[in-house]
Amino acid sequence: MARFVLLLCCLFAFPLPVSLAAAPDPDRARLDDVLSGAGLVSDVDRLQRTYTALHPGLYRYATPEEVRARFDGLRRALAGGATRGEAFLAFARFAATIRCGHTFPNVLNQPDALQSALLGGAQRLPFHFRWIAGRMVVTDGLGIPDLQRGADVLTIGGVPAQDMLTALLQVARADGGNDAKRIAQMQVLGYDAIEMFDVYLPLLYPKLGERPVVVWRNPDGTRIERALQGLTLAQRSEQLVNLSAASPEAPAWSLDSRDPALAVLHMPSWALFNSTWDWRAFIDTSFAQLDAAGTPALVIDLRGNEGGLGIGEVLLAHLAAAPIELPRIEHRVRVRRVPDDLRAGLSTWDRSFYDWGDAATPRGENDFRLTRWQPDTGVERIVPIAPRYTGKVFVLIGAENSSATFEFAQQAKASGLATLVGQATGGNQRGINGSAFFFLTLPHSGIELDLPLVGQFPLGPFPGGAPPDAGIEPDIRVEHTVQDIVEGRDAEMDAVRRALRAG
Repeated sequence: MARFVLLLCCLFAFPLPVSLAAAPDPDRARLDDVLSGAGLVSDVDRLQRTYTALHPGLYRYATPEEVRARFDGLRRALAGGATRGEAFLAFARFAATIRCGHTFPNVLNQPDALQSALLGGAQRLPFHFRWIAGRMVVTDGLGIPDLQRGADVLTIGGVPAQDMLTALLQVARADGGNDAKRIAQMQVLGYDAIEMFDVYLPLLYPKLGERPVVVWRNPDGTRIERALQGLTLAQRSEQLVNLSAASPEAPAWSLDSRDPALAVLHMPSWALFNSTWDWRAFIDTSFAQLDAAGTPALVIDLRGNEGGLGIGEVLLAHLAAAPIELPRIEHRVRVRRVPDDLRAGLSTWDRSFYDWGDAATPRGENDFRLTRWQPDTGVERIVPIAPRYTGKVFVLIGAENSSATFEFAQQAKASGLATLVGQATGGNQRGINGSAFFFLTLPHSGIELDLPLVGQFPLGPFPGGAPPDAGIEPDIRVEHTVQDIVEGRDAEMDAVRRALRAG
């Protein structure tokens, strides 16, 4: 199976008699399988040994004492035994306390049987929605009679929508205190076939079933209560906004140049790890077209785009008149070579991650500087590529932008080559973790957790003080409103057009 890289929570115990627990079967993984407390505690021990030795951001937002206490809390939560679904939730809650957007039990990287159990059934809500001020607001009713755009979903299966959001945020992954990313992660807007909301809702509320009773209030004030049939994964996939995700050969982006005054480059995803489409040729061709047409303004639409490949540097190279010096970031890892006793249960796509060799130089105890992907000087530059686009550039951003797209937004703002429009990004100005990954599969439960290996730490000087615990702020801030949804307005594009009119 292909591997994908992409608040202090309470941990609840689910005590079950150990005598009822069944041994895990790798070819059969039901969420209601009962796992022994002793086996789950051994999984926590393995997780603690591995993360403590290898995770570069484990202590970025917590002290070693706080982290140890959270591991102890996880042991207590699972010591009485738990179903596999309850264990998955407990590990997700724990991972969320690390406050790293790349540390979580990744559904795409679970063993096949567990992935099938997590993604099976028809328990996905049959509409798209956005969270606005804690309210679940429908953005597309997908043909459901009487479910209007802008409807306020009040309860699902008797559970208030606001209570669901509170529970979902306990398992949401994000960097540091960037709660906007946590909220955005639990929306369903049609960008991804596999939504985190879809994964966690049936785990948190298994009694909802496949036909929950939904109560909503339409913008015209009518209150409606109706049982709605949930969607399967295949049905959710049919509703994707980014239909190109269906095929590895299909173009992932599009350039809309119908308006001679304004071209829009739609880039809903940079996660092209398994794509055979030539994205570099597309970018080169697109900038050649813009140059030939003399298009005065370009919008790069990154809404919903969490990240993926380092495509942002190629875009910046077509915008720059001279080499760009990127913000100074130091890469750090916890070990030069992974100890043999930690290798069981680890997998990755590049075996060199097990031994960095001379690319890792000591900084201190369990702390190494990594120069594999950056020069020894720590200074990185982007060299311009022809043709250079000389018109005005706007980038549409939001809380979903938390990995490579976060880095692009940071670089674009620092260089002054583009105007950022929208909401603050995900990610964190204090640094994120990623670049290289292990996939740790725990032996008893069979649950996998992603383990980023490289911590990125910004280097000073910081004239305005230390970097804030936050994403990148837009130059033009746009807040989503219910009225925008009701009227079908594209608030970010409206803001771009206002900026162009103002000169």
